[in-house]
Amino acid sequence: MTQCERILKYMQDFGSINPQQAMTDLGVMRLAARVADLKSEGHHITRRMVSAKNRYGEAVSFAEYRLEGEKC
Repeated sequence: MTQCERILKYMQDFGSINPQQAMTDLGVMRLAARVADLKSEGHHITRRMVSAKNRYGEAVSFAEYRLEGEKC
């Protein structure tokens, strides 16, 4: 299974994916690049920026990707 296929399945199973989940659960280091590949294949994927705190209590932002429907 390719990285793109794993990411697509993950979004279908869990609704969304962020870079930490991609790295920890799928071993994918460059999520944004793979999402760009999926978009170029016609998948409708949206991105929203999420804010949270890191282990040091500092505010951080990261992208969360969601599969919004079938291929265009």
